[in-house]
Amino acid sequence: MAKTGNQSSVSIFLVVGLCDAKDPQVLLFLVFLGIYLITVVGNIVILSVITSSQRLHTPMYFFLANLSIIDIIFSSVTVPNLLFILVTGQKAVSFSGCVTQLSFFQFFVVAECYLLAVMAYDRYVAICFPLNYTLIVSREVRFRMVLSCWACGLVNSVVQAISISCLDFCGPNKVDHFFCDVTPLFKLSCSDTKLGEAIFLFVVAVAGMGPLTFILVTYGRIIAAVTKISTSRGRQKTFSTCASHFTVVALYYGSGIFSYIWPSSTYAMDKDVKVVAVLYTIMTPMLNPIIYSLRNREVKRALKKMLGSKNIH
Repeated sequence: MAKTGNQSSVSIFLVVGLCDAKDPQVLLFLVFLGIYLITVVGNIVILSVITSSQRLHTPMYFFLANLSIIDIIFSSVTVPNLLFILVTGQKAVSFSGCVTQLSFFQFFVVAECYLLAVMAYDRYVAICFPLNYTLIVSREVRFRMVLSCWACGLVNSVVQAISISCLDFCGPNKVDHFFCDVTPLFKLSCSDTKLGEAIFLFVVAVAGMGPLTFILVTYGRIIAAVTKISTSRGRQKTFSTCASHFTVVALYYGSGIFSYIWPSSTYAMDKDVKVVAVLYTIMTPMLNPIIYSLRNREVKRALKKMLGSKNIH
């Protein structure tokens, strides 16, 4: 700790990890290393398939490619450091390193929220306005949509970094999580966190619940449109185009809401909360490419063509 007048200033944080064990945890290291490798390879495969197949050069797959990029970086923000903690038992991270990790995490968690909303809008236009789909979701429009998602993530990242950097940390210095995030750091601050809490809750409402509300309303309209299709086969085929995206949304938001809509007065990072945090920060980026490849015939067909194999069904 560095001394500032009569007050101590924390310059090093100890990231507890999944548990407070001091010894290396080799088994957990191997598990999460495997998950991380599957995440990176799976999303790179999705990117390669979309890039190499002319048939997949459509708005839907353009958004999916951006989702894969976000998932690769999103998981890389937290998992490598977690692996380092698990294999070495060394948990120290500098204040600047902690804020940097928090900034990148907040960047991509919000960017993904908005991108999932954009993907829901894409499905809505494709199903409800099929004749005008390419006109409404033109090349220029979809680029602007994606840039807006990244811009919202950047704004949130800067706001949260400034909010945390303005707080005083006098000790203790144990971050009760497996990565540096906003709520565990609020718990450690010795200054008034009311303004930071208000900013964070505003972000959760606008950047988290806002896109979710939009997605739910959009899917409500999609369902209303699909029920008007006369044949059951037509309804099933139309619903199948949304199944992958809706599954991803359910996984991401289901676990994310449990982690962030938690009693903010305590910020208690118990085992259940950490397990749920693992779901949306580590497991979901791994599952996304699997979900889209297993439930999407066009992706499987393009993957089969790219690999030159007839064993993919």
